[in-house]
Amino acid sequence: MKKLLLAAMLGAVLTFSNLTAAAPANDYIMTPGDQLQIYVLGHPDISSTRANSDSSYTVRPDGKLNFPLVGEIDVNGLTVFEFTNLLTKELSEYIINPHITVNVAKLGTTRVFVMGEVSKQGMYELSKSHRVMDALGAAGGFTQKAAKKSIYLVRNRGTAEENVQKVNILSYMKKGDMSQNLILQEGDCLFLTSNHKLTLADIVLSVSRIVDTWYDVDTIRRR
Repeated sequence: MKKLLLAAMLGAVLTFSNLTAAAPANDYIMTPGDQLQIYVLGHPDISSTRANSDSSYTVRPDGKLNFPLVGEIDVNGLTVFEFTNLLTKELSEYIINPHITVNVAKLGTTRVFVMGEVSKQGMYELSKSHRVMDALGAAGGFTQKAAKKSIYLVRNRGTAEENVQKVNILSYMKKGDMSQNLILQEGDCLFLTSNHKLTLADIVLSVSRIVDTWYDVDTIRRR
């Protein structure tokens, strides 16, 4: 009897380990605007319903989501797998062994700007994946003059030099350095130049002027 009980306990541990072992290699990274269908087994009162799209849970522009019992959850930078694990952990405080399924019903988009030595400068809405290479692809790729080791990422329409990061996309292309293929956020701007002598102040000023113009034009179009 003891052997059977021990075997059952071991099986349960192994099953749990398999469920939480590792995230899928290409799991989707969540972004503001994502609409999630969240199902909690045995708890229809807090679950989304397939027949009612209004029951979806939406990630707010600040990257946070409100869920019953748990309250506010910060999903910035989380994959669906990681979010599911986090929500399971938080709900465990109120529900015994919650079984949760999370589906992305509608993808949110991230608006970014790509300027300088690219085929098509402009503002682009990225969905599904929103990294540096996705933005460069949307802009038709870089020109032959582009300094691939010195791409400037100006975060969130920032006007201060500390909001600027230098990206070496050549390192990503040749060595697969994922640290250079950064996740972009709403309002970020990639600035590609062939002139290494530009100061950060010059770059920020140029980006700020052009981005402000694009936002003004976009606002007029939406009226």
